[in-house]
This record gives sequence, C-alpha cells and structure tokens, in this order.
Amino acid sequence: MYAVIKTGGKQYRVAAGDTLKVESLPAEVGQQVTLSEVLAVADGDKVRLGSPFVSDAAVVATVLGHGRHEKVTIFRMQRRKHFQKHAGHRQNFTELRIDSIS
Repeated sequence: MYAVIKTGGKQYRVAAGDTLKVESLPAEVGQQVTLSEVLAVADGDKVRLGSPFVSDAAVVATVLGHGRHEKVTIFRMQRRKHFQKHAGHRQNFTELRIDSIS
C-alpha cells in the first residue's frame, strides 16, 4: 500500500515505514503529524485518485528531526565586464517516518 502526498509544494510517494525529508514543518521532534493532502492511495490493484485530494484519506507520520541540507553554491559571472557574484543557500528540512496510511 502506498500514497502520494503533497507537502511543501512538492509531491512524494510514500509507504508505511519510509523515511523522507520534506520542507520544514512546525512540529517538535517525536510529535505525530497528520498529512491530509493525499492525492492518491493505492492498495494492490485498487487505486483511488482525488480531485484534487482523496476526501477520507490521511497519512500519519512521526517527526524524527530537523536539519539543513548541503550547501548549494550560486556563482554568477559576466564575461569581460569584471562582474562576479558569489552566494550560497542551505534549505531547512524536517525528517519524517511514515507510520500509517488510512
């Protein structure tokens, strides 16, 4: 059994027991989070699609921790103009463990 959920503007295919890193959520470590924006649920050959969300489906996950991704380096240069710009970015994330799909 798996589900397709939407959180943080992205879509993820999850199953029970999976761990994934999503955009930062305002939850404490160890707290259970219910993700109600479920786009599809599949159980064997039976697939339920939402328009846009499946009405009675929810995914329950436990927050394992918070952190920051690896640094992404941004470098911009215009040739022959003596222009260079350096920047960096580290995105915050929340790590979740999927407990159940209902």
